[in-house]
Amino acid sequence: MKRVYDFLKKAETYYLATVEGDQPRVRPFGTINEFEGKLYIQTGKVKPVSHQIAVNPKVEICAFTGGEWIRVACELVEDDRIEAKKSMLDAYPNLRGMYHENDGNTQVFYMKNATATISSFTSKPVVIEF
Repeated sequence: MKRVYDFLKKAETYYLATVEGDQPRVRPFGTINEFEGKLYIQTGKVKPVSHQIAVNPKVEICAFTGGEWIRVACELVEDDRIEAKKSMLDAYPNLRGMYHENDGNTQVFYMKNATATISSFTSKPVVIEF
């Protein structure tokens, strides 16, 4: 899991894919946080991505850095605890202009049943399950 966290932190931006009906939806994200041994992402409850995850929590993440790319297939599980939200916002203090752990909008999810594959054009893929 640490290798996945380190890769996504280094990449800074990753792309989160969801579905809406039969239409794929992809958008850039930048938050990744380790809390209580799990990897978390963050969004706002008012955003379409939040509603898409509620309907179908299976998502994929993709990022590229240093000649390698990562794909993470997982299920997202909402963690509504203040502590989880605070940990995320403490890791990304620049988000505090838009979000607060008590605002009723901040939403964090952790990854479960995750399979990450790190690939390049020069090496065999590395598969990490967590």
